[in-house]
Amino acid sequence: MLELLNQPTHQQQNRDWLAFAQSLGQQFSPSEQAADANDTFVAENFEILRQSGLSAMGVPQEFGGGGASYTEVCETLKTLARHCSSTALAFSMHTHQVMVPAWKWQHQNAPVDGLLKRIAQEKIILLSSGGGDWLPGSGTATRTEGGFLITARKAFASGAPAGDLLMTSAVYDDPAEGKTVLHFALPMQTPGVSIVPTWQAMGMRGTGSHDIVLANVFVSDQAIALRRPADKWHPAFHLITMIAFPIIYSVYVGVAEAARDLVVQHISNCDDEHIYYQVGGLDNELTAAKIALQHMISTSISSQPGFDITNQIMTGRALVARSVLGVVDMAMEIAGGRSFNRPFGLEKLFRDAQGVRFHPLRDEAQRKLSGQLALGYDRTLL
Repeated sequence: MLELLNQPTHQQQNRDWLAFAQSLGQQFSPSEQAADANDTFVAENFEILRQSGLSAMGVPQEFGGGGASYTEVCETLKTLARHCSSTALAFSMHTHQVMVPAWKWQHQNAPVDGLLKRIAQEKIILLSSGGGDWLPGSGTATRTEGGFLITARKAFASGAPAGDLLMTSAVYDDPAEGKTVLHFALPMQTPGVSIVPTWQAMGMRGTGSHDIVLANVFVSDQAIALRRPADKWHPAFHLITMIAFPIIYSVYVGVAEAARDLVVQHISNCDDEHIYYQVGGLDNELTAAKIALQHMISTSISSQPGFDITNQIMTGRALVARSVLGVVDMAMEIAGGRSFNRPFGLEKLFRDAQGVRFHPLRDEAQRKLSGQLALGYDRTLL
């Protein structure tokens, strides 16, 4: 697998991202299987993603990146996921953190060129704690001279062992403004930052989604990129929602596609009316997932962030999740007893797909948001 590191970078391969992802995915699969069996991180796969240039695929060409479109990024993650679920999901957490500043540069002329150049030139990997923090934030920021001391434990930091820069936040009890979430980027080599290997999960076992502990870590005032009220929607979260979730949920649709193809391949010679009916239902569910995902992607491409777009993206997230779970459930039913046997491969896909339930907004919160917006109560969310 390490032979890939000596091959031409993707920029020299006519930017055929999907073919490149297909090739990598097939070669990543053995490491993915070993990581799943042993609760280890897909470290070798991530190093190849870094060195091959795929980690900078979404960085504009002006800054030395691959210049891939948003659609290409989503399709690439979906293609990787068909072969290596954990690798793709952990990589999606880096990738959406790349695409957010790329969008800001393209649409707002934001001064993010320094970060984008570092991603391309230094091959840094970004980590996110956003899903675990979400609107409330987590951790404590205590005022000190020139900045803050941060104490926090950030759970579900996918890709933690490979990360260079943690995009995170902490809550400061501002005497004037009340609870305020401070956002900042923190190098993983900063004194006081450590990884606690907690990740022993039902599925997506190779993502290395360990806890990251911040013990009195100093963050200067200049390093604070954003301040916002805790527990309130903010324009930054509308942008994160619009960009991140189609990328992340492309991974789960890729898992569903792999489950469908595995089952159909193994029953292709079956002549049974009931099986025809079951496979037709499975394909209906997969088509529903693809349609919902495509709506999320097209909405992200054509829109500006805001409550309406957040609602559409989160509704799509709920629909994709429901259909992905339907696909893997039907696939298990169609395959029968052999699906319970780990070497068959469906059991892993079933487990990995369960992660689709747990990213925000979960069903109850999504329905509440959608209902509030439908009834005109969006002002209460600000």
